[in-house]
Amino acid sequence: MDLADLGAAQLARRIAAGEISSLEVTEACLRRIDSREPEIKAWVHLDPEFARAQATKCDQLRASGAAVGPLHGVPVGVKDIFDTQDFPTENGTILDRGRSPVNDCTAVRRLKAAGCVIMGKTVTTELAVYAPGKTTNPKDINRTPGGSSSGSAAAVACGMVPIAIGSQTNGSVIRPASFCGVIGFKPSHGQISRSGALSLSRNLDHVGVFARSVEDAALVTDSLTGFDPDDTDTRLTAATKLHETALQEPPIEPKFGFLKTQMWDRAEPATQAAFEELVDFLGDACKTIEMPNAFHPAVENLRKIMTADLAKSLSAYVDRGKSQLSDILQGMIDDGNRVSAVDYNRAVDARAGFNLWVEEVCSEYDALIAPATIGEAPLGLTATGDPVFCSTWSYLGVPALSLPLMQGVDGMPLGVQLVSARGDDARLLRTARWLMETTFNGIEN
Repeated sequence: MDLADLGAAQLARRIAAGEISSLEVTEACLRRIDSREPEIKAWVHLDPEFARAQATKCDQLRASGAAVGPLHGVPVGVKDIFDTQDFPTENGTILDRGRSPVNDCTAVRRLKAAGCVIMGKTVTTELAVYAPGKTTNPKDINRTPGGSSSGSAAAVACGMVPIAIGSQTNGSVIRPASFCGVIGFKPSHGQISRSGALSLSRNLDHVGVFARSVEDAALVTDSLTGFDPDDTDTRLTAATKLHETALQEPPIEPKFGFLKTQMWDRAEPATQAAFEELVDFLGDACKTIEMPNAFHPAVENLRKIMTADLAKSLSAYVDRGKSQLSDILQGMIDDGNRVSAVDYNRAVDARAGFNLWVEEVCSEYDALIAPATIGEAPLGLTATGDPVFCSTWSYLGVPALSLPLMQGVDGMPLGVQLVSARGDDARLLRTARWLMETTFNGIEN
């Protein structure tokens, strides 16, 4: 098998055992980039010689007998909103063209500490919002890869790198993961430090990961997780052991709650039919549950918080060159400037009550199942798709994960979103791995 097709955990184990070298893995990824990048356009900054130099250093370190990290020698893609001292960080906007940070952000420092080879910077939409970048969908280059973490999802989907990091304020990890057919994991709010990354909304911003297996998603998230005094939403806690837990067998067969959410009528008919088939497949292990009417304002509450925070966080870009921003972003900023302080604070405060309901339901179910997107990746590259099935979970800050379990009528990936109570990331990953294995075994049988 081509090394570019192997997962991060498998590569790390084989590199640590001396069966393969980091340089061999990096060369395989670079060959894949050479063959697919002209049509996929996942990268905005890439330096093959720098990647080779990092890999060579990894191999020398392992050969010396020194301790190595859990992702030693494994290439990773980094969304171009995370500051990197080795590459420019331009945030998907002409206003930051040529911006070269002096320091790495916390997430990149932790990737380096884990032993990763920083392959380069992946394409983001404009300032991680809605205006698309240049990336296409690896499954069909005439369709959007989603956004805003478009380059990271696409790079993982076609084997350019086994793992990548992105961010989500609304649907920017889960949506592109669904469209491109990979695992996308958005941990609980505050699980991974955002220090040194482009800030849109302290209340909504999450760091997320892309991988081709649940194990890999858990492994890279473990390496990223931890307290950071520069991000006051992180907490000083014991090690999460996400990877270890994800590989365990559930003590009893997991139970799922199928949640159509308040946006079910926005799902395409084929999506609705596919989820009904999944519920039938799970049988007694899955029960359809209703979301309380009180949740109906959740998506609108996220919109109020997001647009108001955008108006604040991106004010410097407006001052420097508002005319250089896309019409859609200017419109969102204008909307944010009209959100009253009372409405904003009400939207923030309402989350507590909603999260109590999620916690109560998740005391009975191991995970809630919901669509990741309204359907397959839409044709065209002028928009990134509707994030509405991600909005409630980003608003609440709960862990969410997209699994590439289904296909739409055109044969494109259709993600199954699993969510759980805030802080229940480890159990969610374990349940997701069980569901992936059970579903594929069921299909094969």
